[in-house]
Amino acid sequence: MFIAHLPAGYLLARGLQRATGQRNAGFLATGCVASVLPDTDLAWFYLVDNRQTPHHDYLFHAPFFWVAVCTIGWALGRLLGMARARAYAGFALAGLLLHMALDSFAADIRWLWPFTDTRFEFTRVPDQGYDWWVWNFVLHWTFAAELALCVCALGLLISDLRNSPSTK
Repeated sequence: MFIAHLPAGYLLARGLQRATGQRNAGFLATGCVASVLPDTDLAWFYLVDNRQTPHHDYLFHAPFFWVAVCTIGWALGRLLGMARARAYAGFALAGLLLHMALDSFAADIRWLWPFTDTRFEFTRVPDQGYDWWVWNFVLHWTFAAELALCVCALGLLISDLRNSPSTK
């Protein structure tokens, strides 16, 4: 997944807001930020690791890690009587897991780590030998799904902005 993490995060957070009745710009922002957060490990991948380890093998692409982090946040919110903190943890976890689900579409994710290193992916994008490796993904049929997510998110965002009370 290259371009659709943020649009998909928007669609998910928007849907969660409507389903839960929790309409709050902070929840929407949390879902969106969380949907791209795992890819911040690319900084380590390029700047420190010199591309030696596939970035999907880093901790930020381990679903169990994010479940643990969000569970701790949810538990602290409950312990401190902060209902909003629990909702933020839920929106964050949804965005984080969405990221890895989307990555699993055309790349491998170790969904059951640390219990097993088994990798899960829906389809493999073959190396077609292009000079720039990104073309392997852009010219694969899965990229059409990314474009569809982007178009849907853009359409709903435009609709939401037009119907926003602040624009009337």
